[in-house]
Amino acid sequence: MTNFVKRLAPVLLMGLVVFVISACSNGGSDSNEASENKPTAWEEIQEEGKITVATSGTLYPTSYYEEGSDEVTGYEVEVVKEMAKRLDLEVEFEEMGFDGMLTSINSGKVDLAANDITSTEEREEKFAFSEPVKYSYGTAIVRKDDLSGIDSLDDLDGKKAAGASTTVYMKVARENGAEEVTYDNATNEQYLRDVSTGRTDIILNDYYLQKLALAAFPDLNITIHPDIEYYPNDQSIVMKKDSGELETKVNETIKEMKEDGTLKELSEKFFDGANVSVKPDIDFEE
Repeated sequence: MTNFVKRLAPVLLMGLVVFVISACSNGGSDSNEASENKPTAWEEIQEEGKITVATSGTLYPTSYYEEGSDEVTGYEVEVVKEMAKRLDLEVEFEEMGFDGMLTSINSGKVDLAANDITSTEEREEKFAFSEPVKYSYGTAIVRKDDLSGIDSLDDLDGKKAAGASTTVYMKVARENGAEEVTYDNATNEQYLRDVSTGRTDIILNDYYLQKLALAAFPDLNITIHPDIEYYPNDQSIVMKKDSGELETKVNETIKEMKEDGTLKELSEKFFDGANVSVKPDIDFEE
């Protein structure tokens, strides 16, 4: 009996190995099937009937609140509202500082981000960017009486530059030796007043945003630097990398809105008659 068991043991062991391999194989198959059956980002949005969008609510005229209103508005906010309407979706805005928007996309907290976000090679490696909804370039807000002692970007060494730490404009400031002064989703007035009073020296940012911000606070000691024009760029709606059909739907709708004049109409409403949906005709120095 003992010899019989000894002779049978290898057979039993082989059978156990086959069973384990078979079980693992079936598990992998079930896992693959589950992955294949998982709904896409667009399918989940369609099923819920709602798209969630990160924005700041503090960046005039892209995303802000009009006095006396409890509903966020602005150029990109209204672009998203119109896009959602054409896609037969409700839109829900999640307000947050810029530095948290891209993180919220990757975590799945939001589907899109719309807040004057510039597309860069580094960001495009990690996120999907829509067709541009805005074209612009960089300028600088400085004190009106002495231009903050700045003649060009080469003079930023030791100057205090205000802004969010992850913006392309703060990157320009760092590369030119400026000291960063960052804020947690502050209003335009706080940024501008700090330059006016000397708490900071300069704000590097988008030309159209800076022009309108200055017009809103004419009594402050600030101006757009007359000799600093740099970094032609474009802004887009941002979503998770490889968003598939969601990215396709967003791009198709933005193209449609460009072709039928909707982007131009919204731009002229929020940017004092300027059409930011086309590239500015400026010769930038290399």
